[in-house]
Amino acid sequence: METTVFLVFGGVGVALLALALLGGELLSFLHFGDGPVSLEVVAGFLGAFGFAAAIASELGAGPIGAAVIGLVAAAPAAWLTLRLSRAARTMATDATPTRHDLVGTLGVIVTAVPAGSGYGEVRVLLGGQPVKLNARAQQRIEAGAQVFVIEAPSDTSVVVEPTPGP
Repeated sequence: METTVFLVFGGVGVALLALALLGGELLSFLHFGDGPVSLEVVAGFLGAFGFAAAIASELGAGPIGAAVIGLVAAAPAAWLTLRLSRAARTMATDATPTRHDLVGTLGVIVTAVPAGSGYGEVRVLLGGQPVKLNARAQQRIEAGAQVFVIEAPSDTSVVVEPTPGP
């Protein structure tokens, strides 16, 4: 019977962790800030306590002994959860690329660019990913030509110039 109770504690911990990870923004009122107590820490503590105590109970420890073993396992698990969740929240990331990052990049014309008005298509690398954009130019540029982006008037279009040949 006591094993079942401890397993319920562990299951509640897993459910809380899933709730914190998947619906944390929806349930922001359950988040207690960046202090030592957060929903993730409570979930890690309950899960480790419940499952460790259930294992100890099945191995023959009495209810008090199983609870003590569960607490001994839960304390480092809660501390590790605190450290990992803080690291994930404060992790530095690269800035999101903008259209201004397109200026100065090299690209390849995919669809011929007509002279003056009208658009063709160019493929450039932005943040290491290929991006296909509408392209304008002063002169006609055939498909397959390498070009240089000189302006980005919008998020989906650029002005290009052909690069000099070899």
